Amino acid sequence: MTQQTADQRYYKSSLGLKKEIEGEVAGDYHSAIVDELRANGQRLDTPAFSVRLAKEFGFCYGVDKAIDMAYEARRKFPDRRLFLTTELIHNPRVNARMREMGIEFLTGDHKCGVAIDDIQPEDVVLIPAFGVSVEELERYKSRGCIIVDTTCGSVVHVWKRVEKYAKDGFTSLIHGKFYHEETIATTSHASNNGGPYIVVRDLPQAELVCGFIRGQRDAREVLDTLKLGLSKGFDPARDLARIGVANQTTMLASESLEIARLVGDAMKDRYGAAALPEHFRSFDTICSATQDRQDAIRTLLDEERIDLMLVVGGYNSSNTNNLVIMGLEKCPTYHISDAAELLSAKELRHKPPKQNDLLLVDGWLPEGHFTLGITAGASTPNRAIGETIERIASFKGMSAADLLAAARQANPA
Repeated sequence: MTQQTADQRYYKSSLGLKKEIEGEVAGDYHSAIVDELRANGQRLDTPAFSVRLAKEFGFCYGVDKAIDMAYEARRKFPDRRLFLTTELIHNPRVNARMREMGIEFLTGDHKCGVAIDDIQPEDVVLIPAFGVSVEELERYKSRGCIIVDTTCGSVVHVWKRVEKYAKDGFTSLIHGKFYHEETIATTSHASNNGGPYIVVRDLPQAELVCGFIRGQRDAREVLDTLKLGLSKGFDPARDLARIGVANQTTMLASESLEIARLVGDAMKDRYGAAALPEHFRSFDTICSATQDRQDAIRTLLDEERIDLMLVVGGYNSSNTNNLVIMGLEKCPTYHISDAAELLSAKELRHKPPKQNDLLLVDGWLPEGHFTLGITAGASTPNRAIGETIERIASFKGMSAADLLAAARQANPA
């Protein structure tokens, strides 16, 4: 059932037009070759190369929901101005499609020049899957506009966790990127409930915090190093005495768990095991879809001999970047946004992990028969995956029709 206020000004789930938009969504993002791979146990073998698709990949439930609600909103309000607060998800193809549909962006690289104070009651504002801060949402509500809130349920789960920490007098230590839309929203839920927060990006930053807890590092070092991820007036001596750990849902799960362990050990060293419950709490808030995709690439690389791994997805997608890091532990792995980055059989353009600039690689495609491993972040449409496989087939002298025929021959049912 659609959840909305009586005057239909706030939507938090389907707008009631899911069946009407199903065909349009499938037409924009569906891939026949991906369907065939799924039907054949994620495998495809051709005379030129083999493909092994990770068991879990691509759009997750939260992304599906956000996209469906955006298409429904456009269908329900065909004559209204529609605005996204920022990117709907971290995928360039999906966001380009939003603009093609006449949905304008209030912030980011494609902002339209309309500010929050310009929003009118007849306008429609879409909240992205990452959510927005408490303060920003209140500003939209104050404009009286129609709000379509596509925030992922996994993100809301993290918000509830940090709100509980704040109410119980704990500081939220968040493993995430302080500038990421999701983490900005999460920190606002801690602050809105009177709780301080500290954002740590990685293990070295967590170790700095642990060093302070043990009395081995200086408060000034914590304040200077982590200043962009601290709540206003943060006092390490006061605010690191009781800590609850949470995380941005798309971070590397193993790193989040290790950070929680490190902080728990530091608090135990400082206060003793008996007093630990009074000073430390931790709950794994990595979303199941992120975990499933990380587990799937690990299983693929453990069970198959992969010569080349491609991870397809937006360059600003945290969960996609983490899949690349995992792939590189086992074989040559490249992060590409889509098939267009496969410039030729010789040249590939990709983004290395934790770098901003794209790099060119010469001689990326193996000679002779090889096995390609492929996966995609939770915001990547199947079509981008299928087109990537088709592009590689073209370098081996196969057309998309040839590839599809080979897949169907392997899976005649």
